[in-house]
Amino acid sequence: MKIEKWAKKNIKDLSGKNILITGATGGIGQILCKSLAFLNANLFVACRSKEKSKSFLEELKSYAPNANIQFVELDLASKSSVDLFIEYTKNINVDYFFCNAGVYNVPVIKTESGFNNIFQINFLSYYYMIKKLLPHFQKIQTRVIVTSSIAHNYSQINANDIDFSSERKPSKIYGNSKRFLTYSLFELFKNQTKTTLAIVHPGITLTNMTNHYPKAINWLVKIGIKLLFPSPQKATRNILFGITTQTPYHTWIGPKFFNIWGNPKLKKLNTATKTESQQIFAIAEQIVEI
Repeated sequence: MKIEKWAKKNIKDLSGKNILITGATGGIGQILCKSLAFLNANLFVACRSKEKSKSFLEELKSYAPNANIQFVELDLASKSSVDLFIEYTKNINVDYFFCNAGVYNVPVIKTESGFNNIFQINFLSYYYMIKKLLPHFQKIQTRVIVTSSIAHNYSQINANDIDFSSERKPSKIYGNSKRFLTYSLFELFKNQTKTTLAIVHPGITLTNMTNHYPKAINWLVKIGIKLLFPSPQKATRNILFGITTQTPYHTWIGPKFFNIWGNPKLKKLNTATKTESQQIFAIAEQIVEI
């Protein structure tokens, strides 16, 4: 089933709804934007560079000529950019905020916050701006839809190495950042009623994040992923499902079978204890104030 047909059947019409989305130019991000435009939403597309995003924005407007699409500058690796984004967002009645941008196997560098760029982009900037925007989101009853990953289960927190800068495996560094993002937000939203949270994940699919193997075997990996796992269009359904379904404490939305195959399903998440979840939250609260 094409994503448009699935979206029309399973997601209500979004005419008049304002949707703010990060990570729009990635594999899943592009499909997500087209699906939202197809459903008649007003899109605020947050990217680092308008020039670099130009070709996709033109493609998106060509795909949905009547859609209201606006570019918003946001560099998740820069606190000053995030602060400007926060002030901009306070002037929008955001119905749905999709936190979809993320990085995986990139050179690890220290940012101005003192943490590495993967931790900064995948977790810290999101937690910081969601917390700062929470009073605004409460007034307008925004739903925050956050893209997590099954990779969050590859590690447990290390209070002596919060961002896993001593690690060498990209999967560990990435997984740690997603673990922080996932469980800190569960705790932050635990007692929220006026604004809601949906933690979602696509499972395993072929995107730019899976395009990091040595050239000699990368082509073989791509073929294997295409044959064994769902297409990016099918994977994107799990992200879209966050529009209709919020996730209670320690539950998430992902593929029905083994978190890899099947239609979106709301499931209990047992990858961290309540104690670890609260530890992650305590660390998050401490470092956003640094």
